[in-house]
Amino acid sequence: MSRACSLFQLCQNPNRLLLRSSKFSKGPYLIPSARIFPVLCLSKEIQTSAYEVVKGSYVPTALVKPESKPKDKSPENLEGVGAFQKLPMVMPSVDILYSALRKAKRISPTKGIANIAKRERNRGAKQLDALMKELAVPLRTYSENFPNKKYLHPYERSLIELTLGDGNYEEVLGKVDSLRKKVVSVGKEHASLCAKSLSKKEAEERLTEGIKKVEETFNRGGKHVDDLLHIAKTLRAMPVVDLESPTLCLVGAPNVGKSSLVRILSTGKPEVCNYPFTTRGILMGHIISNHQTFQVTDTPGLLKRCDEDRNNLEKLTLAVLSHLPTAILYVHDLSGQCGTSPSDQFVIYKEIKERFSEHLWLDVVSKCDLLQKSPVLFATDKGDDSDLELERYRKLGPDGALHVSVTNEVGLTELKSIVHEMLNSQMTRIQVQEKLEVLT
Repeated sequence: MSRACSLFQLCQNPNRLLLRSSKFSKGPYLIPSARIFPVLCLSKEIQTSAYEVVKGSYVPTALVKPESKPKDKSPENLEGVGAFQKLPMVMPSVDILYSALRKAKRISPTKGIANIAKRERNRGAKQLDALMKELAVPLRTYSENFPNKKYLHPYERSLIELTLGDGNYEEVLGKVDSLRKKVVSVGKEHASLCAKSLSKKEAEERLTEGIKKVEETFNRGGKHVDDLLHIAKTLRAMPVVDLESPTLCLVGAPNVGKSSLVRILSTGKPEVCNYPFTTRGILMGHIISNHQTFQVTDTPGLLKRCDEDRNNLEKLTLAVLSHLPTAILYVHDLSGQCGTSPSDQFVIYKEIKERFSEHLWLDVVSKCDLLQKSPVLFATDKGDDSDLELERYRKLGPDGALHVSVTNEVGLTELKSIVHEMLNSQMTRIQVQEKLEVLT
């Protein structure tokens, strides 16, 4: 017993000196610097996991993880522009249903089932399950891969709201996901019924009924899938804006000649017609100079009214100016042909200039070949001549404005030179802003 206790103590404390008996002398003697180390036992039967009680059950400690709350994206981590080009390809609802039915009917029963009734109910349950999955998987893909609007760049968020209508984007996505849940519920229900069939005939009848019910459920909500297809096409057609590339934004009242100048300055080919709101969206062109690429946007015209009364086209223009790092080329038409009086243009100009005064700015008076010696007055203009700034504006436009004519090619060379200088300055601003963001 004493020998066993000594061994136990040595195993517990390997630093103790070993006492051994010698065959040459009686009694124990010391062996200096001799130690006993624990013996490693390799065995599959040894249990090495630690367990703890969780909700009344023994659960391995390694499997017990603290619940982690999903991290919400902060404003600094919002996605950059370009999310619309990453949208998944949406199939028409008819094509989704046809493909699902075709694939489901190819499913055969599990091999080795000799009983006819069992084989038939196995086949029916598998086909209904396959049909349900073939319909639900693409719907889940759409719901998960269309971006959450609140995480989009403010510019693209504005495009969604102004192009599709406020709330329509989220509503369609919600209905598509609701359709997926209904298809899964109906599919599982009828697959379960089919699996409980007692005869071959009953299994066949339940399979036919199940396919019919799933098809009816999907068809009732198929319109929402087609609505999502239209949304994807609309958003994917939106012009892509590079935030790191300088952008020149042409602004002004409707029909003042912005689109004509975009054609002259860039590769963009907007529609040019003599009626208001020719530009029905944001049109993008590019200027290539000295191996550098700059962006030019043609925006819908602005009318003299408060923001609450503006239509979505006008709000698109304000969204571009508010959310994109742009240099502004403001276009004035004092010839009286654009449909907006010089007096109203002056009011619009003063409002926009004050609101976006931090942008690089260039004023251009278009159609200078049509300017008359006496300023154009509309019937709505007041006869008060006390406003000297307005009177000067009616004759020549803002101070320092460049007069151009696309028809007679007047001032176009100078305009291109000034625009190039503005865009280079805008490039410098962008680079400085990027460095500041890195430092902060």
